[in-house]
Amino acid sequence: MRENVQLGSAELQGRWWTWAASEPEATNPVADTDGSACGRNQPHDVWFLAGTFGGQVKRACEVPSGRPIAAPVVNLVGDRQNCEAYMSSAQGTVLLDGKVVEPETYKGDSITVEGAQGNPLTGEEGRFTATGCGLWVQLPPLAPGAHSLKIRGRSGDFSTGVDYALTVAASSA
Repeated sequence: MRENVQLGSAELQGRWWTWAASEPEATNPVADTDGSACGRNQPHDVWFLAGTFGGQVKRACEVPSGRPIAAPVVNLVGDRQNCEAYMSSAQGTVLLDGKVVEPETYKGDSITVEGAQGNPLTGEEGRFTATGCGLWVQLPPLAPGAHSLKIRGRSGDFSTGVDYALTVAASSA
């Protein structure tokens, strides 16, 4: 993935949900309370970050140099009606190093998700098709060094927040 290329909404959501559903709860990046699971099962072309199952956490995460970052601000997988209701009240903010980043709005895309046995997102192993929606952020590769990423999202009674302390490794090239 080149610096100026972003994933399409259906591809991004399908890949992210598959990534998030690839681990059982003990090592799941969404259930992670400190960032220790952020490097698990990362793809080679983008670095995914996770929200929470509700509430706020602080995570520290090392990100490889040259890797774009993608994360949900607030998101849902379900059917089209679920997404319509969810998106009617979805809102969120993202701050990267203190500067506002406007999230992208995905109202509902058909996505394919593959889950691992015992994962806390789908609860079961296997592949399924559903509708994915939410507010998302895609960032180009960050400069080497320390960065702060604050994500806050809400829809209806659900709210999530993550404060990421990101460290981007210096390029090994």
